[in-house]
Amino acid sequence: MKKRVLLRKLVFFLLLILSGCSEGLQEEAVASAEVKEQKIVQTQIQIPVTKDFMPNMNFVPKSNIPTHVVLHFISNAGVNPENPYIYEDIRKVFIDYDVSPHYMIDREGEIYFLLPESRAARHAGKGELTKYTDYNNQLNRYSIGVELMAIGTQSEMQQMMSPEHYKKIPLKHIGYTEAQYKALNLLIDDILARNKEIKRDKNHIVGHDEYAPERKTDPGSLFDWSRILGEK
Repeated sequence: MKKRVLLRKLVFFLLLILSGCSEGLQEEAVASAEVKEQKIVQTQIQIPVTKDFMPNMNFVPKSNIPTHVVLHFISNAGVNPENPYIYEDIRKVFIDYDVSPHYMIDREGEIYFLLPESRAARHAGKGELTKYTDYNNQLNRYSIGVELMAIGTQSEMQQMMSPEHYKKIPLKHIGYTEAQYKALNLLIDDILARNKEIKRDKNHIVGHDEYAPERKTDPGSLFDWSRILGEK
């Protein structure tokens, strides 16, 4: 009789221990899930954007940690000089040429999110950076591409149009807007918060014309670098 009582007490004691362990494991699992969820949230963009991913999503997954941001300008001035910033027309250019940045900023400062940063966007092409010789012709794998709807000087646009065609572009469409600088600063802040290898300096934030000077002229001489990097 005494043995049965002792056995029941022992079983009850073991059940209490197992119950406590189970609750502890559940709490640990919940805590672990919350940490993972927090990490996931921290890797997502935290500013207002218009998500409009490109239809061709087979761009290769980026296997390298981003270390650079590359700035570009884009317009449809070659076809429509009087109204060169129609979003749908510019997006069609990307589709037709099978290229894309990660982000694009329109004249009013709206940020279009066109491709996940986890994908190697086709935006930089062939080129080289003096301080990063390992990146020769491979900057797409190490960078985040940002297009701004803008038009450069006549000489910077001569590869795309004649001087006569350039003169048809209204002056208000040349260069960059205040809203774009504000949006770009907001976007860069967010990118840097999620990509610790990128620094807010000219070694890590570069123009397409620096990487491929023989081919490209964007963002050009009208872009004011002090507006995103501060006075140097």
